[in-house]
Amino acid sequence: MNRAPALRGRRGARRGDSRRGRSCTLLGAIACLLLLLSGCGPQRSTGPVGSTGELPDQEVRNFVLTETDQGNPVWKLYARYAAMYDARNSIVAQGVRVDFYDSQGKKTSELSARQGEIDEVSRDMKARGNVVIQTTEGTRMTTEELRFLNKTQKVRSDREVRVEHAGNVLTGVGFESDPGLKHYEFKSRVHAQVKRAGELTGPQGGSK
Repeated sequence: MNRAPALRGRRGARRGDSRRGRSCTLLGAIACLLLLLSGCGPQRSTGPVGSTGELPDQEVRNFVLTETDQGNPVWKLYARYAAMYDARNSIVAQGVRVDFYDSQGKKTSELSARQGEIDEVSRDMKARGNVVIQTTEGTRMTTEELRFLNKTQKVRSDREVRVEHAGNVLTGVGFESDPGLKHYEFKSRVHAQVKRAGELTGPQGGSK
């Protein structure tokens, strides 16, 4: 896995000055106690926390993660900020963009979302918050939550999904597609608004 720039570790505590050997007087001890009670003692820096409330093991700005197949890019993920949680092999990213490529290395679509979570082992992803896939052919998909399965190269959502192309709009629930939105399917509550003359409008069947 390629990560750029280099990750900044957050483990390890800073050591104090070992040359301090003078004992505190009673007045000094009282002053130290008052400082601690007032919250003026050493503060631990904190960053965004994961779903379990733990601090990230590592953090990085302008994060990049690339998946390749025989040297050719399959997808590239960019994020303004990423936090690594080693215990669960998870990366939580903010301000996410993912570029998808075909077998010839040509970009086919771009996914954007407010937040993403990546499994470092499977490379599966979850995108949340204003999720948009825009293809190079002009198809646009929007939803609030989407999963990407790296092994099958499929995107899925159990939330309401809207797909727009050439003025036509399909909405539904239970969505599955390739990242390029060439072959997609809705499971239920499908509704179509077709702009072009001669095509049906209203509730339709499942897939394109």
